Amino acid sequence: MSGAGRKIVLQMMTTLDGRLDDPMAWLHGVSDDQYREIDGIYAGYDTVLVGRTTYEEMAAYWPGAISEGTETNRRMAHRMNAIQKLVFSRSGAAPLTPWNNVERVAAATDADLAKYLVELKTQPGGDIHLSGGASLAQSVVALGLVDDYRFFVYPTVSPGKSWFAKLPAGLDLQLLGSSAYENGVVNLHYVPRQPAEEVHRESFTDMLT
Repeated sequence: MSGAGRKIVLQMMTTLDGRLDDPMAWLHGVSDDQYREIDGIYAGYDTVLVGRTTYEEMAAYWPGAISEGTETNRRMAHRMNAIQKLVFSRSGAAPLTPWNNVERVAAATDADLAKYLVELKTQPGGDIHLSGGASLAQSVVALGLVDDYRFFVYPTVSPGKSWFAKLPAGLDLQLLGSSAYENGVVNLHYVPRQPAEEVHRESFTDMLT
């Protein structure tokens, strides 16, 4: 893939109300068909953007998962160990658990974060997975730098931090595709909708005519 076509993809498991933090409070499992889909999508990434706390959770699990679990889990473990991991923080001062192919990125302000990511998207490579945690995901979405949205929506509502909580304005998305899995989770694939001329409606009824 050329540098011009490189995209930042927000791919996350979430709830009906958009929660993305503390998944153990609401995530009730990943079915085999859903996991295979996630693994297939991940084959298109060569970089993951992650906050320090989420990185530590990943570093505690994936290195030891190469020889554990299902075939899909082992394949995902190999992908996670090989992929470039960019770990973002405001200061870059906190130590990180050693892992393969890790780079620390200090972005003191949102302007610093935007500058780094815009440059990253121009470099040759595959697509870039915006993983989390919640603060990093919210910041990148609010900066308008997400090119693709892939949500695995769990049929539950849970109070917490949502991916759209810090949006400075509305965001219109265009649906590219959807699929459902045996555990009731729905995969929704969106891209940002291009701005179009607005037609002012006086009432909801006008929208239906």
